[in-house]
Amino acid sequence: MNDTAASFEQRGKLTRGAAMASVAVASILLLLKAYALWRTQSVAVLGSLADTTLDLVASIVTLLGVHWAAQPADQQHRFGHGKAEALASLFQVTLIGMAALGLAGESVHRLLTGVHATAGAGEGIGVSLIAIVLSLALVLYQKRVIARTGSLAIGTDNLHYKSDFYLNLSVIVALVLDQYLGVKGADALFGVGIALWLGWNAWHAAGEAVDHLMDKEWSIEERQHFLEVASRHPELRGIHDMRTRSSGAHRFVQFHASVDPNMTVRAAHDVMDEIEAALMREFPGVDVLIHPDPEGHVEGGDDPLRGLEAEKLLAQESAAATVSPAETIPPAGSATA
Repeated sequence: MNDTAASFEQRGKLTRGAAMASVAVASILLLLKAYALWRTQSVAVLGSLADTTLDLVASIVTLLGVHWAAQPADQQHRFGHGKAEALASLFQVTLIGMAALGLAGESVHRLLTGVHATAGAGEGIGVSLIAIVLSLALVLYQKRVIARTGSLAIGTDNLHYKSDFYLNLSVIVALVLDQYLGVKGADALFGVGIALWLGWNAWHAAGEAVDHLMDKEWSIEERQHFLEVASRHPELRGIHDMRTRSSGAHRFVQFHASVDPNMTVRAAHDVMDEIEAALMREFPGVDVLIHPDPEGHVEGGDDPLRGLEAEKLLAQESAAATVSPAETIPPAGSATA
């Protein structure tokens, strides 16, 4: 219990630290890019500034989200506050989508009217190089935090700054082409490309956030491994009605475990404790809820192994239809618990 609490507290400190670093970097870049826009009047720099402005707002929301998500469970939120991270992520996605639409509109307008960047390419390039260095440093730091916490909000924020690396590179290329090599329209074309990049990132991040809010099941591979670990106990006769979900950095599993019908309640309880202990060693931090059932007693539950086989079969059929509609797939063999 104490180990779990300490781990929870440590995750909160790590995610808050990453969010605060993001706010600091976004604030510095905002000032630098505002100066670069004033000097260059470049639509590519404008797109980069818009992205950084929204990054700052999103980073502040992320900071609030991870702070809220790090709060322990209470009487009104018995499963904790982990979904606050998904809500923060959706807010970020909305801002990114708005920035992408605005930038695309301005870029197309410049292409149609022939308005181009005027001067100050040196300042724009210098600011973009500084932004690249700061963004890379933040991305590397955030990746370490994500690896230790699995934070969805920090993951979405990290996606922003990964895109910033390519975004700032494109700003440099656009300014060089437009002002040094005389390729008119390059700046606006790169603005369209940046807008598409932002839109793609927004779509991807939105999918992850919605998956968390809709309690999407773990991956097939994770559930398969979980069942394999649980099934190692010699007293276990079967597993059914397994459900998994994630809430921010927290993950939950519940399932029914079949045991000998003649087993005493005390003995069944001991078996459940032993299974849970084995699972916690393989899946630290996961909240596991096990309901014991006498063997042969299944109330509307499903066999998770057969369910996984069905999912694999559907995935194989979908892939085969994409590659070759005529290709057929042999039926999967039956699985045993």
